[in-house]
Amino acid sequence: MSNYSPIRIAIFASGTGSNAEKIIEHFTGHPRIKVALVVCNKPDAGALNIAAHHQVPVLLIEKEPFFRGDAYVAALKQQEIGFIVLAGFLWKIPAALIQAYPNRIINIHPALLPKYGGKGMYGRHVHEAVIAAGEKESGITIHYVNEHFDEGAPIFQAACVVEPGDTPESLAQKVHVLEHLHFPRVVEEVVRRYEE
Repeated sequence: MSNYSPIRIAIFASGTGSNAEKIIEHFTGHPRIKVALVVCNKPDAGALNIAAHHQVPVLLIEKEPFFRGDAYVAALKQQEIGFIVLAGFLWKIPAALIQAYPNRIINIHPALLPKYGGKGMYGRHVHEAVIAAGEKESGITIHYVNEHFDEGAPIFQAACVVEPGDTPESLAQKVHVLEHLHFPRVVEEVVRRYEE
């Protein structure tokens, strides 16, 4: 039995943190992977309560240093973060952070990319667009992050049916089920691959 340290991941979240919570729970007691930090850009986000509940340290970030400073790379390195997971994080990831963590930042998007991605396409906006276009299915895409919104290489997709009468709220619930089911497992697979 080796005694090397687990890979420490940081979860970036802007909202309620339901995906963050599923990921934290998934890795609680995991021998190789530890959620070591929740990074948040909103002082009133639900994700902060989830971090406190699970006793995960928090880094509250501000726009200026994130986009015009070092993108908090020094703070992340100080915490020995090896991997970043975006779970409902609404800011674009700056080049400095992508360069510091090449192929080690992944995101989840609530649609089947390349459709319904890009600037302004998040949460309810995505579900409204999917329904308005008369799509028969939607779902989730887990992908690597690059310098462009929602354009990094895809890792995993799962689909759900869009039924007549679905509303943005009902579609969001179906998509949340897929997120909670698949995101923690895919994070584990990707981080383990990176570790090899």
